[in-house]
This record gives sequence, C-alpha cells and structure tokens, in this order.
Amino acid sequence: MPTRLIRTGDEPVHARSPLRMRLGLATWGLLWTLGGAVAFAVVGRPGWAAACGALAVVTMVDLVLVIRHIRQGPHYQPGPDVPPYAPIGERRRSRGRHRTP
Repeated sequence: MPTRLIRTGDEPVHARSPLRMRLGLATWGLLWTLGGAVAFAVVGRPGWAAACGALAVVTMVDLVLVIRHIRQGPHYQPGPDVPPYAPIGERRRSRGRHRTP
C-alpha cells in the first residue's frame, strides 16, 4: 500500500520550496548570464551586456538567499520526516490563551 502524504489544507500558505533544484537552476542561469554579458561586451553590444549583467546580479542575490535557506536547516527545507505545519488558526488555539468576553 503506498504511503500517503498528510495534507492540512494550508499548503499554499506553507509551501515547501525544492531548494536544491532552485540552487541548480540559479547556478545554470548565472553561468549563462555571465557568459552573455562577456559575449555581448566582446561583440560591442553594451546595452545587451548591461542587461545580462543586471540579470546576473539578480541571479547572484537569489543564489545567496537559497544557500542561506539551505544552511538554516529543515525549517526551510523539510524532508518527508518533518510533519506539515499546523494552520495559523490552530496554532493560536493550541497555546492555551483564550480571551474571555
């Protein structure tokens, strides 16, 4: 019998990002944008070289953020052994603080 994933109904709020894949794609994009910037600069197209350079900066920022999230551990990249987050409403109710009218 196949194992089923637990669904809480709040997946869009607590979506889990595949950070390793994002790291690979950002690295690939950085290589292409840097290569494009160099190639356009050599050919004499400064506008296109600047555009590729700007994209390289954006990609570098994304790489730094992805690496930071990977190093922060399973809170940002949970595996199958980490249960899904409780919805926000359930977290508030479970703290034991109830308002009395």
